[in-house]
Amino acid sequence: MIDRPDAARFAHVKDWVFDLDNTLYPHHTNLFSQIDVKMTAYVSELLTLPREEARTLQKELYLKYGTTLAGLMQRHKIDSDDFLEKVHDIDYSWLTPDPALGSAIRALPGRKFIFTNGNRGHAERTARQLGILDDFDDIFDIVAAGLTPKPAPETYDRFLALHRIAGPDAVMFEDLARNLVVPKALGMTTVLIVPRNFEPTFSEIWERDPAFDDAVDFVTDDLAGFLGGLAGSRA
Repeated sequence: MIDRPDAARFAHVKDWVFDLDNTLYPHHTNLFSQIDVKMTAYVSELLTLPREEARTLQKELYLKYGTTLAGLMQRHKIDSDDFLEKVHDIDYSWLTPDPALGSAIRALPGRKFIFTNGNRGHAERTARQLGILDDFDDIFDIVAAGLTPKPAPETYDRFLALHRIAGPDAVMFEDLARNLVVPKALGMTTVLIVPRNFEPTFSEIWERDPAFDDAVDFVTDDLAGFLGGLAGSRA
């Protein structure tokens, strides 16, 4: 079910927090698939594994440690900077500017943040390609998180403390429901971004989170439209 934005439930919001990948741009652009391929290649080269074995291990690390990076650091002591540079060496032209999203974000009252398990460079290049980089107050990336990814509670605590955000005054937009469990517990309003018509072009079953539905307040497959609805109702 796709929700219509209920402006009354967002009237208190002072801080707007957005995940990056598959949230600020739609799933069907398939941008993250490039990163996924790069991560598999990294694991394959690091451990001299065939591609399919490397991919299986990559997903195992992702599920156990929250990110492939966290798992590789834990098990193989890799250089995080090297990993982040290589897996984010992708073609951002797959994204097209999104003026409607930019207008909707600018119309929101309060501060706006990107909170991502990727690195700052990736977030900046993505947001710049979308035409929305200047609409955000700051980017909180995996390096700022001390390389501890969402959904670790300490990562949210670190983000909120850095920017002096009170959970009940904030909303978080995410494409993974498990990453909304802690925000929900902290009093944040939560919005799950799902693929258009619930049909992802590259997501796999291991990425889906039906067990965490209780952490989700709203669901939408159109972020710009959802935010625009909030702004329109305030006018």
